[in-house]
Amino acid sequence: MGSRDLTSRFFLRRPIIPRESTAPEANTQDTTGNNRDLLELVRNSLEDDKAEDIVVIELAGKSSIADYMVIASGNSNRMVSAMSDHLLRSLKAAGMKSIIAEGKDRGDWVLVDAGDVVVHLFRPEVRAFYNLEKMWGLELPESAQPFASQEA
Repeated sequence: MGSRDLTSRFFLRRPIIPRESTAPEANTQDTTGNNRDLLELVRNSLEDDKAEDIVVIELAGKSSIADYMVIASGNSNRMVSAMSDHLLRSLKAAGMKSIIAEGKDRGDWVLVDAGDVVVHLFRPEVRAFYNLEKMWGLELPESAQPFASQEA
């Protein structure tokens, strides 16, 4: 009797038992309340720092990157950096752990990824140049428009 015979007999006699799924279950918990609380925390932080032209875009159903995108402007690089610092502190104080912030050093455009809420903080000129609102089907707020188009 060769090894081939042993192997085939082993598999033929072994009962087939369906394996339990090891895939994570879909999150059936409604998190919109938590996301709205997070959105409110972001909004309050930006309003306290005198952010201008705060726009909230609901991404739920449109994109899987987040449920909300918040876009706001600050008058200077220093103001944008300070707003991002204050926002990061507020998020950490609320228990958020893995927050990603990019662009704080330059202060032209700071991206804060708080999971279900993504925040873009711009200087007005940079915001007008990239015009993220247009990508999501919204108009750039009139006060955030470049000066040349306001005069026309």
